Amino acid sequence: MISKKKLSFFSSLLFAGVLLAGCGDDTENGGSAGESSSEDGLSTNIVTIATGGASGPYNIIGTTLADIYTQEYDVNSRTQTTGSSVENLNLMAQGKIEMAYVMSDALSQAINGEVSFKEPIEGVSTMATLYPNVVQIIAKADAGIETIEDLKGKRVAVGDQNSGVEVNARTLLNGHGITYDDIKVDYLGYAEAADGLNAGTIDAAFLTSGIPNASVMELAETTDIVLVTVSPEKVEEIAKEHPYFISYEIAANVYSNTEPVFTAAVPNALVVKSDLSEDDVYKLTKTFFESLPKLVNSHQAAGDISLEGAQEGIIGDLHPGAKRYYDEQ
Repeated sequence: MISKKKLSFFSSLLFAGVLLAGCGDDTENGGSAGESSSEDGLSTNIVTIATGGASGPYNIIGTTLADIYTQEYDVNSRTQTTGSSVENLNLMAQGKIEMAYVMSDALSQAINGEVSFKEPIEGVSTMATLYPNVVQIIAKADAGIETIEDLKGKRVAVGDQNSGVEVNARTLLNGHGITYDDIKVDYLGYAEAADGLNAGTIDAAFLTSGIPNASVMELAETTDIVLVTVSPEKVEEIAKEHPYFISYEIAANVYSNTEPVFTAAVPNALVVKSDLSEDDVYKLTKTFFESLPKLVNSHQAAGDISLEGAQEGIIGDLHPGAKRYYDEQ
């Protein structure tokens, strides 16, 4: 007859065996439950996406994307509203954000250490080329402004200082022989510029963004405005020195315009910190493109994003994780 002491000893052995067997099964299946979860997630715990003004497409689309990343990978993903491209690139170079929406002109200048950048920035890689950022030059209908040349002597909002909007506004003005000495400059973001036009404190404004811009749509409901023309020939001439500029036609009735209007556009890019792991950027890229329907629902500008165009006009280095995703398609 087995004593209670021996029975207790055998029970302990049996329990230990079950535990060991369980550990053995996990190892055969590729590691512990925690390790398996890590393989499906990201090695980083934070994905901060720098965008632009609160009412702009960057922020609207970026907020939707951040929510998707949070749900998909259980990370702290959020947007950071900023003065847009130039500030975003500086924040990334300082290691303060993981992703950012930028315009290709600002990205080119950052890499080369030109204009708003005293020296070349490092630590930034491209994840994808996005939709075109359309230069929308809005003027009050009674201001007598139809072309860029008509801006001389007028009070003009050129975007937040050192923003992507201001960078391309200055480049386009210079391409037409106009400097800031020829106009009265106001550094205003989208919403502030629309308010200024509505109040009559400015005559015209540069609002460079995806189509349509929410601030312009709201303004057009209360104020008579016109879209200022930038001729395709002039854009082609400017593009010889600044190849990221393309000509773009704003369709009729996008705002209160009854006819199509020619202007310039600059492709947007989604950039990431270069030191993010290849696996992380692969997953972020994959989820981004698989989520395009949701991004389009948040703002129709995302409708111009495509997998086919993601590698067109790449400025700087394409991140290896993004390249891996594209190579698989």
